[in-house]
Amino acid sequence: MSEQNHPVQQEEVSLSDLLKIRRDKLRELQSEGRDPFQQTRYEVKSYSQDIKDHFEELEGQITTVAGRLMSKRGMGKAVFCDLQDRQGRIQLYVRIDEMGEEPFNRFKKLDIGDIVGVEGEVFRTKRGEISVKANAVKLLSKSLRPLPEKFHGLTDKETRYRQRYVDLMVNPEVKRNFVIRSRFIQFMRRYLDGRGYIEVETPVLNTIAGGAAARPFITHHNTLDIDMYMRIATELPLKRLIVGGMDRVYEIGRIFRNEGMDPKHNPEFTTVELYEAYTDFHGMMDIAEGILSGAAQEILGAYQVEWMGEQIDLTPGWRRLTMVEAVREYAGVDFAAISDDAQAVAAARAIGVELPEAAEKTWGNALYECFDQRVEEKLIQPTFITMYPVEVSPLTKRSPQDPRLTERFELFVCHSEMANAYSELNDPIDQRARFVKQAEQRERGDEETEMLDEDFLNALEYGMPPTGGMGMGIDRCVMLLTGADTIRDVILFPTMKPLD
Repeated sequence: MSEQNHPVQQEEVSLSDLLKIRRDKLRELQSEGRDPFQQTRYEVKSYSQDIKDHFEELEGQITTVAGRLMSKRGMGKAVFCDLQDRQGRIQLYVRIDEMGEEPFNRFKKLDIGDIVGVEGEVFRTKRGEISVKANAVKLLSKSLRPLPEKFHGLTDKETRYRQRYVDLMVNPEVKRNFVIRSRFIQFMRRYLDGRGYIEVETPVLNTIAGGAAARPFITHHNTLDIDMYMRIATELPLKRLIVGGMDRVYEIGRIFRNEGMDPKHNPEFTTVELYEAYTDFHGMMDIAEGILSGAAQEILGAYQVEWMGEQIDLTPGWRRLTMVEAVREYAGVDFAAISDDAQAVAAARAIGVELPEAAEKTWGNALYECFDQRVEEKLIQPTFITMYPVEVSPLTKRSPQDPRLTERFELFVCHSEMANAYSELNDPIDQRARFVKQAEQRERGDEETEMLDEDFLNALEYGMPPTGGMGMGIDRCVMLLTGADTIRDVILFPTMKPLD
């Protein structure tokens, strides 16, 4: 625990008064020729955690640190402070006989939240706290707005998400999620680069919304005087690159979908999509398992994680079930024994599953709705569900064994979809027919269907090799690795409803 006396007590004043006081202090500094906003740089030699980790080497040495003042305590001729930098916090010990009377008095006028540079000696206090004994303090930036009250902090979640900059200041543990996020993306890049993939960038603005069944955001291009769609997936441009001979490509990018918000969904989110020629969806399963299990081992040091109240085991060797097998095991309906559409719909209704009004009453749609409504919520440990009906997989290659099904999987962990992958459809005639069928569904009122993309069909007609492709939601993967129960905890600036 930090060496401290009682915290300095501040007189109860209103926020407007505090703002005025701080601005008055700034004007005083400026009138004295010590405007902190004219400071352009400060040489930082050490950081908080490095000092603690290498104390034996640094003890007694003079160094410099910089960061935000988070507390001041003490009276008279000595003050203890906590300085927060990019690595954490370290205690400062400021004495009048070390600094001199005038610099010490200037230091005492500093406010919590001010950003300072400190030169001083690394030492350990009588109570064992590794600290920096200051001999010079330079004000580098003036905080004109007080931080949230010390003992209550910033706890309201809405405010934390709206003012992430304050959240990061006063709740240091929040930073951990975003450090893990960064390390996960770094790991993913190394993993894919090591397998011969090339990272590429494709357009965010498109004339057609394609590659997923989702409602797009629409914007307007003034020069061309046309409406354009913010991308809902990167799939179709990436597959064009496979046609062009770039056999292994991936893109980590922002995706935009004009849909609802809940703990697992944000209108803009980040995915990785990757495509590899001459492999299939089984190859994609190996990559999905390798990325998530490998990241857990490297970042967390273990395959076991806790998420949404469940103990999850990411040890490689994840379960793989066809959708027919999963529905039979978890919902008690054997679609392998049913061939007739009407019988399939009746079997679904027998367990309380109704098909959406816009959906055709087919065997495939009945199978999918049974899975979606009765099985998905039961999948806790990592499970690949394979062989999806063709009705819900418009860009996927049909199974040679059963043309009602496609070579597709979705990865579920704790009843959350983490990845979606296909043996990519490369038959341009079949692809056109499916686009047409999707267009018919759109006319019946299903907005979340694929749009016909003539240029993509043109690309397929040149010939695309057998290809495996996958999309993985980075935000949900980070939720899993951090134990976050809402996507807003792993997105620095989540979408929020405007305040009135």
